Amino acid sequence: MTTTHTPLASIGDLSRSPERTDVQPGAGHRVTRRRIQQVLGLLWLLDGVLQLQPFMFTKGFASQVIEPTAVGQPVWVAWPVHHGASVVVAHPVPVDLLFAGVQLALGIGFLWPRTVRTAALVSVAWAGGVWLFGEGLGGLAGGKAALFTGAPGAAVLYAVLALAAWPAPRRRSATRPPASGGVATWFPVAWAIIWGDLALLAVLPANRSAAAVSDQVTGSIGDVPAWLGHLDRMGGQVVHHLGWSSVLVLAVVPLAIGLLGLGPLHLRRWAAGSGIFVAVVAWAIGQSFGLLGSGMATDPNTGPLLALCGVALLGVRPSIGVPIRSARAEVPGRQAVGQAPGVAVS
Repeated sequence: MTTTHTPLASIGDLSRSPERTDVQPGAGHRVTRRRIQQVLGLLWLLDGVLQLQPFMFTKGFASQVIEPTAVGQPVWVAWPVHHGASVVVAHPVPVDLLFAGVQLALGIGFLWPRTVRTAALVSVAWAGGVWLFGEGLGGLAGGKAALFTGAPGAAVLYAVLALAAWPAPRRRSATRPPASGGVATWFPVAWAIIWGDLALLAVLPANRSAAAVSDQVTGSIGDVPAWLGHLDRMGGQVVHHLGWSSVLVLAVVPLAIGLLGLGPLHLRRWAAGSGIFVAVVAWAIGQSFGLLGSGMATDPNTGPLLALCGVALLGVRPSIGVPIRSARAEVPGRQAVGQAPGVAVS
């Protein structure tokens, strides 16, 4: 039997060592799930305020906003949209108050840490219903949806982001609050699916011509201020100049952005930056900043949400640390914490 003496200072250092397995480079300036939750809260508050516009309390909300999303859709997509619109037509004021109340409550729920879990759960269910009954699945089944027209739909992006920023389980003892953790590790796959879908939409028969892309870019000129219409018109001229190459760009760039998001950190940064840039351009040209000044907008469209997805991608941090407990267990002749010097341990 051997006797090992361990200095008390060393014992104290070991006892104070936190057992962290998620140490990351640059931990001081990370994108956290709490930040994503807060931005989602602000966006839901904006949606709730937009739902309180005078136009939303009329039957025009159903006939001019909801019903058009069923045009060109398969029956199984068009039927829920028509059903949802009929409910709004029958009771426009109480239904709109319900819509606004739910969305304002979601915004507050995301901003208040104690209710963020409930808000995330309700938002996923609510967004799913809006995507089906109000957005017609973002027009994906009709074959005409595109990046410039708001594909894949704002509601589904709300749901994906809520799941990606789902609150971490509470811990009794932790060196940092659970909300400061990184975005879900599966999010790069969701990112690749979203951008891969946008690439696929660009080559569908209804979209794969310069004329079709130009129509997408300039489609809202009559509903926006002159300066914004001029911006859309310039975008249409660029598309006309590029010709069929514009279709190639709209297919290759989103595909590359999606695939880069599956790579290591330095490639994900390129994907996130490029995705945010493309999202902002599409929001300005084509989506016309969500037509927020039209009095008929129900959300800011997909541009800001795609940009937020880019920010969330930067917050994905797989665990790369080494558990300190295991490391200490492997030290030969290590004295148990709190054991007096001179006591045999092996």
